[in-house]
Amino acid sequence: MTDPSLTAIMSERRRLINLAYRLLGSLTDAEDVVQETYARWYAMPEEQRDAVETPAAWLTTVASRICLDQLGSARARRESYVGEWIPEPVPDRTEWVTGRPATEAAEAADPADRVTLDESISMAFLVVLDSMTPAERVAFVLHDVFRYSFPEVAEIVGRTPAACRKLASSARRRIDATRAPAVPADRHAELVRDFKDAWAAKDIQALVGLLDPDATAISDGGGIVPASLDPVRTGEGIARFLVEVVAPLTSLQVLERTVNGRPGLVLQRDGATVTVLAFDVDGDRITRIWAVRNPEKLRSWTTG
Repeated sequence: MTDPSLTAIMSERRRLINLAYRLLGSLTDAEDVVQETYARWYAMPEEQRDAVETPAAWLTTVASRICLDQLGSARARRESYVGEWIPEPVPDRTEWVTGRPATEAAEAADPADRVTLDESISMAFLVVLDSMTPAERVAFVLHDVFRYSFPEVAEIVGRTPAACRKLASSARRRIDATRAPAVPADRHAELVRDFKDAWAAKDIQALVGLLDPDATAISDGGGIVPASLDPVRTGEGIARFLVEVVAPLTSLQVLERTVNGRPGLVLQRDGATVTVLAFDVDGDRITRIWAVRNPEKLRSWTTG
């Protein structure tokens, strides 16, 4: 017979991975955090576990604190990272929309603006999160995304509710300063498809017409595979780089896939994913492209 308490504890796993992924920008690290969280839970004596009034809250607190510690050390690690660092992309948005349990989903009293769970996994959103201090990021994600109250956030991060409110407010300003008007998913997909076709045709002028004049392309090979160490800037610069420098698409299978909740492209060679492309769109132009090539960040992508 299945232990009801064990079932309840394990049912939190997906929510914790959702939280840890948004806090760290890495699915691999998120899974490690959740594993460590459960290890700490089961390391406690049984009577101590039984005394925990709300196991879900305990698990969230521990996972968030582990993430907070990791965010601090991650900054030091990225100083020695080869080239640009891009958050790890995840496929299929349907796996990444779980928020707080239904019993905890009531709105906090604070009237702060919220972001949707869908938006909070877009590559553009994760890149801005990565520019925040660890405390800003944790306070913002817990409050604005997962809707924990500031007193709850304060207990997790070890600061006062007022301090957490200021952290979230500062983070919110960063998000608002970079947030582009929403583009309908079908228009986004159309631009990405046109981009794919123009690239395959090696049509520089068509690519220039699809890219914003001030567009930026960033690639992440992690020093493991070839990638541009610096951002490629301007629409014409990106178009020429894709056609004249990058390997021709004829040697690759290019698949239209959802990347972090947005239309993107997956490049495969002999059934293995070698690059995942995420796009940011403003109006009728592509403004940013993120090309993740580091194979360590592509483990969650299947050959389907």
